[in-house]
Amino acid sequence: MPYIATDLVPLIQTARFNLWHYRSTDLKADIVAGGYFSGATSRLQAGDMMIVQAADAMAILPVRANAGIGPGVTLDGSVTPIALTRTVAQTFRLVQAASAVVATIVLAPLVAGIIIGTAIPVSAQVTGPINQVVVSLRNSQGAIIPPTRLVPVEQGYATTTLPTPAIGTGYRIQVEDGDDRGIVVTSRSFNILPDLQLMLTEDGVKLLQENGSAIAQY
Repeated sequence: MPYIATDLVPLIQTARFNLWHYRSTDLKADIVAGGYFSGATSRLQAGDMMIVQAADAMAILPVRANAGIGPGVTLDGSVTPIALTRTVAQTFRLVQAASAVVATIVLAPLVAGIIIGTAIPVSAQVTGPINQVVVSLRNSQGAIIPPTRLVPVEQGYATTTLPTPAIGTGYRIQVEDGDDRGIVVTSRSFNILPDLQLMLTEDGVKLLQENGSAIAQY
């Protein structure tokens, strides 16, 4: 069965942490599958915890970015899950021990104007357990302009190039962790400029155009 919104009930709600209860006739494996809680993206936030009463198990599961659910800890996997009674006088305490893992992406600055027909160089310094990043080009409305690049992190850096899009303004480069899209950095906006199509040289007397002819004076 699909996710049922009315079966997702908050037990504890604060500005920084929520504890949820979800009862379903689905199997636990179906509930932790990617996209199961896609309809609850606006309610669930990374770092929340969820008590799940599934058809085959009772478990405490962590909530990840974009309403993703981790495997968590199975409390009972052999009998019908117990009923959970909630009253106004009930006290529920949850202690979670965790250590901080720093993961950052720092994007190297780009020039404000890039000539069309050239390549856009992208370089990012990466720290923490990030093995690969997704590099994409966005227009002024935030839409992705293909192609995107899946770039491996080597010795703390990820480098690649993107082709230039159409002449315009407000373009940005976005770099995301390939495994956790919550870790992301976006560049300042830049412009794609037309090719100047004119190269001046000097023969010692006159300035010449690219085709070798002298620039006329009027």
